[in-house]
Amino acid sequence: MKDTGLVAMTEFLRHPSMVGSAFPATARMVRHMLAPIDWDNVRTAVEYGPGSGRFTFAMLARMRPDARLLAIETGAEFVEKLRASSDDPRLIVAHGSAEDVGRHLTENSLGYADVILSGLPFSTLKQEDAETIMRVTGSALAPSGIFAAYQMRTAVLSLINRQFVDVRQGYEWWNIPPCHLYWASKLRGEGSYEDQIGGSASA
Repeated sequence: MKDTGLVAMTEFLRHPSMVGSAFPATARMVRHMLAPIDWDNVRTAVEYGPGSGRFTFAMLARMRPDARLLAIETGAEFVEKLRASSDDPRLIVAHGSAEDVGRHLTENSLGYADVILSGLPFSTLKQEDAETIMRVTGSALAPSGIFAAYQMRTAVLSLINRQFVDVRQGYEWWNIPPCHLYWASKLRGEGSYEDQIGGSASA
């Protein structure tokens, strides 16, 4: 089986509009992105576009023994790699689109998600697809759930602002390429990330 870096590069060249970057995220960016989330209270998490699994395995390391992580991926090689790389019973790898997150949650008896993390490149998606994904994301989240996203560009911000009322932003330079980071909640002043954004990179 191809190594993680080669799979990431190959899938990026094949589907540049669906793969956020040809390079896996740095450990620093993973920490920065995940630190604001209260993982002790996460029972169901979803990841859009797990790719090579950099965030996937970091999320699993932070999650409770009884939690579940649904990773939704369109790339067949990424799906194969993820399934072969982990025997963690908490991980469910679904081959499909984020637009069908509701169906994937239902089929796996997971209910609403407490956290949805997205690495999908919203700036290169068709506008109608991006809007659909954001709409179903809002429907799939629990009332106090958090939507988190890392992006090379800021195109996703207008979509987030339409769906969520409490939106926080960050930036991570220590990554190729540097990324804009977003954490959003449907309830103002509720997300567990509220007081943690500032120093989260070193968490």
